[in-house]
Amino acid sequence: MNSRWWVAVMCCFISGNLWSQRNLPSQKGNHLIKGIVTDSLSGRPLSLATVTLFQPKTEKIVRGTTTNDGGQFTLNNIVPGNYKLTIASMGYKSYVRSSLEVGNEDKTLEQVALGKEQQTLESVTVTAQTKLIDYKIDKLVYNAEKDLTGQTGVATDILRKVPQVSVDVDGNVELSGSSSIRFLINGKSSTAFGSNIAEVLQSIPASQIKSIEVITSPGARYDAQGLGGIINIILKHNTARGINSNISLTAGTLLQNGSLNVTAREGNLGFNAFVSGNAKLPATGFRSAFRQSKDTTAKTVSMLNQDGRGRFRRHGVESGVGMDWTWKKKNNFSGSLGHSVYAGNGTGFSHQVQQVKGIDGSLLSNMELLNYSGNSYRSDNTDASLNYKRTFNKENQELELSYNTSGESSLGAAENEQFTPASDSLVYGVNSRNPGKNKETELKLDYTQPLNKHILLSMGGKSSYTTISSYSDVLRYKPAENQYSHDASLSNELKYHQKVYAIYAEVAMPVGNLFEVKAGSRYERTNLNTFYGNASGGAGSRGYNTLVPSIYFSKKLNNSEVLKISFTKRIERPGYDDLNPFINTSDPKNITTGNPNLLPEIGGRYEISYNRDIATLGSLMIAAFYRNSHHDIQPYITYYPSLKVGDSVYYNVSVSTRKNIGTEKNAGLNMYSDLHLTSKLSWRTNIFIFHRHIINDLDKGADRSSMNYRLNVNATYVFSHVLMGEFFGNFNSARNEVQGKYPSFTSYSLALRKQVSNKKGSIALTATNPFNAYVRQQTELFGPGFTQTSLRRIPFRSFGINFTWKFGRLEFKKEGKDLQEENTTVPAG
Repeated sequence: MNSRWWVAVMCCFISGNLWSQRNLPSQKGNHLIKGIVTDSLSGRPLSLATVTLFQPKTEKIVRGTTTNDGGQFTLNNIVPGNYKLTIASMGYKSYVRSSLEVGNEDKTLEQVALGKEQQTLESVTVTAQTKLIDYKIDKLVYNAEKDLTGQTGVATDILRKVPQVSVDVDGNVELSGSSSIRFLINGKSSTAFGSNIAEVLQSIPASQIKSIEVITSPGARYDAQGLGGIINIILKHNTARGINSNISLTAGTLLQNGSLNVTAREGNLGFNAFVSGNAKLPATGFRSAFRQSKDTTAKTVSMLNQDGRGRFRRHGVESGVGMDWTWKKKNNFSGSLGHSVYAGNGTGFSHQVQQVKGIDGSLLSNMELLNYSGNSYRSDNTDASLNYKRTFNKENQELELSYNTSGESSLGAAENEQFTPASDSLVYGVNSRNPGKNKETELKLDYTQPLNKHILLSMGGKSSYTTISSYSDVLRYKPAENQYSHDASLSNELKYHQKVYAIYAEVAMPVGNLFEVKAGSRYERTNLNTFYGNASGGAGSRGYNTLVPSIYFSKKLNNSEVLKISFTKRIERPGYDDLNPFINTSDPKNITTGNPNLLPEIGGRYEISYNRDIATLGSLMIAAFYRNSHHDIQPYITYYPSLKVGDSVYYNVSVSTRKNIGTEKNAGLNMYSDLHLTSKLSWRTNIFIFHRHIINDLDKGADRSSMNYRLNVNATYVFSHVLMGEFFGNFNSARNEVQGKYPSFTSYSLALRKQVSNKKGSIALTATNPFNAYVRQQTELFGPGFTQTSLRRIPFRSFGINFTWKFGRLEFKKEGKDLQEENTTVPAG
C-alpha cells in the first residue's frame, strides 16, 4: 500500500475531526453535574439512560450523555447558570427538572429513581433516540435493531457492518483479523458454536437480534478463551409491562426466515418466548481446480484438473422460553430453556483428469474419472440456564450465581462414487457416518464490592466441564467383491474430556484526576483426558495452567472525547472440528482430517482507541492494535505422492488439517465514522487495515508478510417520517495465510422500508448484489512439492421482502440519530 493512499485516508479523518470541532458548542465552563439513576422498584442502577441539559427558555441543548453500567453520569464543561435537566430511559417515566441552578462549584444531584411506565393503552409507541454504536470501557455495542438492510438477512449480514469484524462469502467471521473468536448468545456459551460457527450464524434471522457486543480486549471477568476476542449476540427481549409480541417474516429468492417473540410482564414477574427459523433455498454453484505437484524421488510431475458443480441447501430453527422474578427488590431469579436444530445437505458432480509426466515432458499416465458426491449434517442443541442476582443497600454491591448447561447431538454423513467415463464402471466408493455428542456445563460465581465511593472490586470463580464423543463408521467399495464393507482403517473414535477451573479478581478506580483504570488477572487450570482410536499421539491425561492479566486505562478528555489503552492475554483451545481424527476420503485426491495433537494457542493484545462524539453531527472512532500468538493454529495442506491409510493406498493426494504453524504477529488500524450530514442523510464508514507477519516453523524459510484491509460504507436516507432507504457496500481484500492467498470479497445491498398502520408495522424490500448472479472466488495455495489454484462461482444475488408487525398493550421503540432528544408518546390509531 503506497504512502499516498495512507495520506489520503488520514486527511479524510483529520478534516472530519476539524469539522467536528466547529460543530461543538462554543461556550465552555469548568464545572460538572454528576448523579446516579436507578430503578425505583429494584434499586438497581440503570445503564444507557439519556441525560440532557437544556437552556430553559430556548430549549437549546447544552450537553448530553448517557449513564454507565453503574447508572452514573457526568456532564462536563458547564457554565454557571440556570438550566433544564431531563433523564429518560426506555420503559420508564421521564424525569424532568425545569430549574437547575449551577453556581461556582460542581453540582452533585441526589439519586434519581425512575419508575416504570404504567400506561395501558391498546398500543403506545415511545420513541427514544439512540446511537447505532455505543462505546464502553471494555466493549463496543452495535444496536442491530436500527439496521435496515440486514433485517431480512441473517446474523452474518449484521456482523459485516460492525467495526473490526469481517465476514467472507462462506460466512466465516474474523475479529481484528483473527478467526479465533469466543461466540456467546445472551452472554452464555452454546455447544452450537462448537461444531460449525458459520452455519449457525447463517441460520439466526437478523430480525431476532437486538444488539451485538464486540469485546476485543476482554477483562479478567471473562473467559480467557478466544484469541481474537468475544462476540456476544443479544437476542430481542421486551421489558415493557403487559403482553407484547412482534412477528417478522421474510420471503426471498435465496433466503427465507421468520421470527415470533412474545413477552408478558406484570409486577415483578416476567415471561418471554420466541421461535425463529431460517432456510437457504437450493442453489447451484460451480467449482474448478488445478493442482501441480512434483515427486522428486520418482522424478515425475502430476497435474490434476477438476471441474464440476454442486447444489446445497440449509435450514435452522431456534426456540426458547425464559422467566425472571424480582423478590423483595434485591433478589432477582431468572432462567431460560432453548432448543435449536441446524441441518443441511448437498450433492455434487465433477469431471476429473489426472496426468503424470516425466521430467522430459513425456506422458506416463492419463486417468479420467467422473465423481458423484453427497453430504449432509444435522445438529440438535439444547441450552438451559438458571441465574440468581442479589443487590445490597450499598451502591454497586452485587452477588451473582449462575448455572448453564448446553448439549449437542450431531450427525454428519458423506458419500462419493467414481466411475470411468468409457465403461461407466464403479472404481471407487466410500460411504461414511460420523455421529457425535458434545456437552458443556458451567457454574459461575461473581461478586462486586465497593471499597469506597470510587473504588470497585470484582472477584469470582468458574468451573466448566466439556465432554465430546464421536465415532466414524466408514464403508468402502471393494471392486473384487463388488460390495461395500466396513473399513476399520478409516473408521475412528474420539473421547475428549476437558475441565477448566478459573478464579479472577479485578479492580476499577480513578487515579486522581488523570484517568480511570481497570486492572485484573484471571487464573485458569485446564485438565484434559483424551482417547483417539486409530490416531497416533494426543491420547492420555495432561493439564496446563494459564495466567491471564488485563488492564485498561480510560481518559475522558472532555464531555465528548475518550482515550482508552488496554492490554490482555488470551488463549485458544482447539475445538471439536480441530481435534476430530475422522479421515474424510469422500474426495480421494483431497483428504481432510482433524489433528488430535494440537496445542492451545496463546497470545496477547495491545490496543489504543480514541472516541469522539461530535454533538449532533455524529461520532468518530480510531483504534490501533498489536497482537501476537504462539502455537498459531491454521489450516495446513501436505502433499503426498502416495499415502497409505490402513490397507489402502492413495496416490497424488493432498491432506488438509489444522496445525500449530508457529508464530503470528498482527498490527493494524481501524477507523470508523458515523456522520449525520443532513437531517435526512446519515453516512457511516469503516476502514480496517492490518499487517500480518507469519513465522513458519513447519516449513523453515517460508515466512509470510502481507497487508490486508477491509472497507464498508453505509448510507441511510429518510424520505419521510415513515419511509427510509439504505445502501450498504462491503469489500474484503484477499486474505493471506501461511500457504497462500484466499480470495477478496465484494458485496452490496439496497433496502427500502415503509412503516404502516401508525408505525405498528413495516414492509421492507431488499436486494443483495442485484447486478451479479455469482460471486467469483479464486484461491491460490502452495507448499512443499505442490501449487494449487481453485475457482468457485457462488450464487449470491438475492431479493427479499420483509413484513414486521408489533402488537400488545405497550411498546417501546428506539429510533433517531442521536441521544439528545426524546419524542412524545403516540397512541395507536
